[in-house]
Amino acid sequence: MVQLVGSLRKELADSISTCKVLVVGAGGIGCELLKNLVLTGFKNIEVIDLDTIDVSNLNRQFLFQKKHVGKSKAQVAKESALQFCPSANITAYHDSIMNPEYNVEFFRKFMLVMNALDNRAARNHVNRMCLAADIPLIESGTAGYLGQVTVIKKGMTECYECQPKPAQKTFPGCTIRNTPSEPIHCIVWAKYLFNQLFGEEDADQEVSPDTADPEAAWNPEETAARATASDKDGDIKRVSTKEWARSTGYDSVKLFNKLFKDDIMYLLTMDKLWKKRKAPTPLDWHQLENSECPKEGTPASGLKDQQVLDVWGYCQLFQHSVETLRSQLQEKGEGAELVWDKDDPPAMDFVTAAANLRMHIFSMNMKSRFDVKCKSRTKATKQSCQSFYSQISTTNLNVFVNFSSAMAGNIIPAIATTNAVIAGLIVLEGLKILSGELESCRTIFLNKCPNLRKKLLVPCVLDPPSTNCYVCASKPEVTVKLNVHKTMVLTLQDKIVKERFGMVAPDVQIEDGKGTILISSEEGETEGNNSKFLSDFGIRNGSRLQADDFLQDYTLLINVLHVEDLERDVEFEVVGEAPDKAPPPQTNQEEVNSITNGNKDSAQPSTSSKAPSEDDDIMIVDSDEEDGAASSSAAAAATGGTKRKHSDAETGETSTKRPRTDQSAGDNNDDDDIIALD
Repeated sequence: MVQLVGSLRKELADSISTCKVLVVGAGGIGCELLKNLVLTGFKNIEVIDLDTIDVSNLNRQFLFQKKHVGKSKAQVAKESALQFCPSANITAYHDSIMNPEYNVEFFRKFMLVMNALDNRAARNHVNRMCLAADIPLIESGTAGYLGQVTVIKKGMTECYECQPKPAQKTFPGCTIRNTPSEPIHCIVWAKYLFNQLFGEEDADQEVSPDTADPEAAWNPEETAARATASDKDGDIKRVSTKEWARSTGYDSVKLFNKLFKDDIMYLLTMDKLWKKRKAPTPLDWHQLENSECPKEGTPASGLKDQQVLDVWGYCQLFQHSVETLRSQLQEKGEGAELVWDKDDPPAMDFVTAAANLRMHIFSMNMKSRFDVKCKSRTKATKQSCQSFYSQISTTNLNVFVNFSSAMAGNIIPAIATTNAVIAGLIVLEGLKILSGELESCRTIFLNKCPNLRKKLLVPCVLDPPSTNCYVCASKPEVTVKLNVHKTMVLTLQDKIVKERFGMVAPDVQIEDGKGTILISSEEGETEGNNSKFLSDFGIRNGSRLQADDFLQDYTLLINVLHVEDLERDVEFEVVGEAPDKAPPPQTNQEEVNSITNGNKDSAQPSTSSKAPSEDDDIMIVDSDEEDGAASSSAAAAATGGTKRKHSDAETGETSTKRPRTDQSAGDNNDDDDIIALD
């Protein structure tokens, strides 16, 4: 007769009470997960999160209260979880999982790792650490009413990076507010600014410097002190951006100097942010007016919307648009608000001017009005929905931007109940692993609407590892197309090896028979190479580079394919992958009515793929008019890109997991944009 401890077999209950698990992330899913683990009987838990608690977290992260604002998420989550089970042994780390001390040996301490992350870099890193340590990893994520859970085990299933993923378009709030590095960051900031000044204010769309940026203060006490300096115990006492602007009469010069001078000078005081970044350069209206006015009057060539103005030109555009929008507010009366519309010229002028001024401050090339509004409009629109889940983020302020009009539209809110369902599924998959039943684990998609079989939860058999994966293959190898005469070593290090291939502290050597070290992880050892071109080291078409990351226990062979010209604004391409696209979905006309489940990155809240948050297309993900299969297809898109046929875990029938794109709906709504928070 089977002995039970509560509702669990005694053997399983004993395993639960003695095993050690790691939870990475203590936000939306992480809070629910930590609570579930202690209530299930897990006694040895370690949780890590770099973030601090923000007021906007309190509506869904129920381990936190107003008095906790500014404190470490991991530490407060631990303290709250212990109230459910005081006998549990929980260790909290207010730190980044990508720090060197969390090495392979650290991961080997655990029987199970559970991810609840909000960015692709960390997901990639944890994926590799679990592969190196040969520890099962449970990935998860949510976006609105949609969610996903999947299991990754070395040699048995696809790893997180087996499927190509489009470029990310989910960004932490501190990136938008403090350290933008791409034009899209500035465009999102400018869109938020429009709402903060003229539209409906949203606490998740703050534009002022983020004083609680965890990267600016690694000491938890220092971070908490910064947050509470303005928010005493969570009671917000500061004047809102809109109230301040109204008090100035929407004076365009005062607004300009506050946004582009005073706030930037404040950012410069957060010196830790600029140790490895180029610091921003503040702009002063009066200095620009005195120095730039004589230069105006030079006619620009080309169509008006395609012209890239100079700094003073965007200053004047900013001034004119502010005055026009102020007049519109006055016409509507006291307390009126403007609604963002990218087809409204003054609104578009404002966002174009503000975004470009911020780009200039952070040393980026400025863009035309046309680029800001319509860059990759149709293509992006479709990609965004198809990859909707691959970049789903799970906690914290993350922005999912539809590049179809480059900014803006509807918000997909974080739903607390979705996080709760997904956290429960994570524990159930964990119980299967601890029972030794890894073969029964599934990728599970949570849909908004029932599918054709009346299911909200759709389980799918796990895929085997991809033989072409550049992470989990026996001998990882890739081919990169670039111009060796124009690509600098710093670009190879930061944008290719670190950003694209996810290494943290790489060493790169040339396979030239001499073992020439091109990039060293030892600080200062090869900095002199950074400004040199690859061709300066004899790298040419057919050269091979070996990149090693000791921390990740990962080696990648990079084949160099020299090309003279790439597409505009493209510095390199990985051969076999279209830039910023996930593989096209496979379709089978006979299976159009089958259940479409979704890609692996779809619920990617915790798993992201290249297509993840970039999702740039209008795929109807949550339409109330869709039939049941639609939402599961959305989930599929979310997971990451394409999926092969999978058999339904219950019926054994095969179904094509592909994103569902409603053509007619897409045609009618290709101007809609999606911003996902969480």
